[in-house]
Amino acid sequence: MHKRCSHCHLVYEREPGYFYVAMFVSYAFNVAELVILGVATYLLTGNLENPWLYLIVLFSGAIILAPFNYRYSRVVLMYWLSPGLRFSREMAEAPPRRDEDALQ
Repeated sequence: MHKRCSHCHLVYEREPGYFYVAMFVSYAFNVAELVILGVATYLLTGNLENPWLYLIVLFSGAIILAPFNYRYSRVVLMYWLSPGLRFSREMAEAPPRRDEDALQ
């Protein structure tokens, strides 16, 4: 993940460990997805006796949707759960400092 936005130079990581909170958002995404997949599996198959069907569908769904959860949990954290993170026209017009360019 980039340290700064290439357009407006916004620093994404506000403090050390900022994105640890995104794990909780990702967990909520996982729970919602697994409930939806479990209900959809039941509605489509009508099978309640075979636990292997549910295990395969749920684990496959969790693995396939992992990149989605990783990316969008950070997006939700930055744009909806961080009230102090806003676009600033002054920062967008200012060129980035040289020491920050070396980090990227």
